[in-house]
Amino acid sequence: MFFKFYHTLLITFLLLKLKMIILIICTVLKILAIVIPLLISVAYFTIAERKIMGIIQRRKGPNVIGYLGLLQPLADGLKLFVKETIFPSNSNIIIFLIAPMLTFILSLIG
Repeated sequence: MFFKFYHTLLITFLLLKLKMIILIICTVLKILAIVIPLLISVAYFTIAERKIMGIIQRRKGPNVIGYLGLLQPLADGLKLFVKETIFPSNSNIIIFLIAPMLTFILSLIG
């Protein structure tokens, strides 16, 4: 009787944990389903803007990577992702890292 109570309690607890994990995974997948297409569309709007600016200035736009430059946004994103952050040796690292965040937050407030 005593063992059966704890066994039932343990199974109930594990099922609640499993439901919570499934809920978290579903939420993350919903967020990614919105964010990833948005980021891709922004990247291709950027390449369209660069191509139009190239036409206006009578020069070729970005057409280095892929057919007609269609893979250029992916190459730009990869370059940004693997870019190394360089910290000045004689600077305060904390201020160096917090300054851009502070500027962004203040621009959102104002």
